[in-house]
Formats: sequence, C-alpha cells, structure tokens
Amino acid sequence: MGNGVSAYGSYLNMVALNVFIYEVTDSALAAGLFMAVRLMTSVVSGFVSGRLVSAYDRKRLMVGADLTQCLAMVALLIAPEAGRAGLLYVLAVVTGFCSTLSGVALRSSIPEIVGSELRVRANSLLATGRSLAMIAGFASAGLVVAQFGYVAAISLDAASFAVSASVLMALPIRTKAAGPEEGEPGGGKPEEGEPGGEKTARRRQAGSLLLLRAAPVLAVMIAVRAADGLGSSSHNVALPVYSSALDPAHPATFVSQFWATWAIGNIVMQQICGRWAGRGGRQGPGERAFAIGACVMSAAFIVVFAGLPTGVAVAAALVAGMADGLTEIAYVSRLQAAPDAQRGRLFGLSASVENTGFGLGMLVSGALLDHFRPLHVVGLLHGVAIVLCLAMFVVLVRYGRRERPPADAARERDVPSSVESEAR
Repeated sequence: MGNGVSAYGSYLNMVALNVFIYEVTDSALAAGLFMAVRLMTSVVSGFVSGRLVSAYDRKRLMVGADLTQCLAMVALLIAPEAGRAGLLYVLAVVTGFCSTLSGVALRSSIPEIVGSELRVRANSLLATGRSLAMIAGFASAGLVVAQFGYVAAISLDAASFAVSASVLMALPIRTKAAGPEEGEPGGGKPEEGEPGGEKTARRRQAGSLLLLRAAPVLAVMIAVRAADGLGSSSHNVALPVYSSALDPAHPATFVSQFWATWAIGNIVMQQICGRWAGRGGRQGPGERAFAIGACVMSAAFIVVFAGLPTGVAVAAALVAGMADGLTEIAYVSRLQAAPDAQRGRLFGLSASVENTGFGLGMLVSGALLDHFRPLHVVGLLHGVAIVLCLAMFVVLVRYGRRERPPADAARERDVPSSVESEAR
C-alpha cells in the first residue's frame, strides 16, 4: 500500500511537474532539460544504488529516500518564485536518485521480506499496485491541477512519500539475509583497519561479475531489458504522432484508449502470475516465459502502429499489456533468485541499463520520426528486442537451461560459496 501510494504521487507529478516547469520557465527546452537531468541521474544512480543496498540497511535507505523526496517537494512549495526555476533541476536530481535507490532496495529486499517461495506473488501485488497508481495518477493529474492548482498536486506528492515512509517505519520487516560469521563473504562488517574489509569488498564485487559470467542467460535477460527500454521509448514517442494522424480533431483519443487497454492487460496478467505461483508451490514464469513474453510484447506494439482498424489495434494493446506484465514478473523474480550478496548490484545494474536504453531510445525515436512513419520507427526499435529474444533462446538451448523447481531456486542461495572461492 505504501509503495502504491508513493507511486500515485510520482505519476501525478510526472504530468503536473512537466507542465509546471513550462509555466515557470516559459521554455520547452527547459522542460526537456528537466526530464533529461532526471533520466541521466537515474542512469548513474543505478550503479551507486547497487553498492548502497549491498552495504547498508535497505529499510533505512527506502525510508530515507522517501523522506528526502518529501522534503524536496516541500522545499519547492515554500521557495520564492524567483528561485523555483533553479530549484527544479535540483529536484530532478533528488527524485531521479531517490526513486532509483528506493526501487533497487525494495526489489532486492522482497525475498527476505516474504521468503523466496512467495516472491512471485509479492512481485505481482507490487506491480499491480504500481499499475493502478499509474492509472489513477495520470487520470487525476489534469483534474487536480485544473481544480486546485500546482500547489495541491505537489503537496499530494509530498504527502504520498510521507505515507510510504511511515508505512515502512511501522512494519517490522527484515530486508537483508542473515549474514555468515564475521569476516566471511556477506558477513558482518570488519573493524576499521582490518585487512579483511578490503578483501571482502573485492570478493563481493568479483562475485557479482562471476555470477553474470556463470549465468549467461541472466546477462542476456538484462540485455533484453535494455532493448525493451529502447522499444518502449519508441512507442511512447510515436503514440502522439500516430494518434494525431488518425484523428487530427481529437489527437488524445487513441492515446487514451491505448494506455487504458494496456493497463488492463498488464494488471490481469500480473494477477494471473501471482495466483498461479500461489497454487501448489508453483514457481511462476521462468526464463523461457520471459523470452516468449518479450517477443510477443514487441510484436504486439508493432501491430498497434500497423494502420489496422481501431478495434484490432486496441486488442493488440491488450496483448502487449499482458505480455509486459508477464515479462516484468518473470524478470524481477529471476533476478531475486540470485544470492542476497549480489542481488543489490544486479538490480542496480539493471536499473542503469534499462534507463540508458529508454533514454537512448527517446533520442533516436525523436530523430527518426522526423523522417519516417511511426510504424517504421517502432518496428525498427522493437525489432531489436525481438532479435535479442531469439538470441536468448539460442543461449537457453545451448546451455540446456530448464525452468527450475522451487528447490533449485532455493539452492541458488548457496551459489556464493563456489563463486567466492573462484573470486579468491
């Protein structure tokens, strides 16, 4: 609930702040620069967040991130009008860093909060909450700003972060695995000046790299997510252009239909995955389901822009939403199967890679749409994701991977022993 409330505030302000920036600066370039600064901060902070969540208490990091964003919103509200323009870019850095840190910390903590066997159900609940928050945030942003103004929208965002922080502080949750004895990999922090401290840090870092080398499918999955970000940016940029061409008098109609239908499909699939995993100890979607879902998702997005009747395009949006929900659950749950000592760095790397793909895709899509039709641009960038998914199938076949039973996922916690020994 706390995560859903803070997500609602974030989606609300994603609309309200962009309009607010344009009103304060009277410059489209300034609004674009705000988004660029926030995205670049998210890319860089992914690597930093991975280190932080591996070294410090994740619950405190999440609470600190929420409170920092709350205070940043309050500072914007009480700042004099003359100083708001500059403060907006500080806000972009703060929200970009804190949102990434909070996301990496939460995803890394799920197996410890609910147990490895329940992580798929937990991920489906969190993803459903974020999807509902996105619908509510986007739908209410225009109404809140029009009826109550920007102060009310920014205040709602600040309050949402305060609620999230309060919920986290109230819950007696454990967010990190119980470490081995002092001086062992993943164990307690050695005393200052102790040689083992530097050695342990090197072991952890090397262990993360060796884990990716030892699990090439995991590395390919991260690459596919980067390509998904590339493709996602293409349909985000192309949607307004395509919708305007469909109905110049009502350019927002198709965009609204698309996102509403996509969200429905996304939520339905997330619930299906959660319920399926909760029956009879089933593991939930695995690596092959992720590859199939990513292929179907990209293909469905391409169909949306193919110029077919509206009913067919909306149906394709529904399929894309369902496939997107499947890949999200499968991907996050697979990364959470990694040992706790490496999990934070994996999610940090994933956040940076995904944001890099999305940001690069925004630039490429914007440039290509000046010269090519939306179908060609979306087909090209989502086609990259399809090619990588096919490469992932090759890797799966080559290494004889199978979707593992829950016992194998639990045994993966013991991987650090071999990884650390090789690192040493």
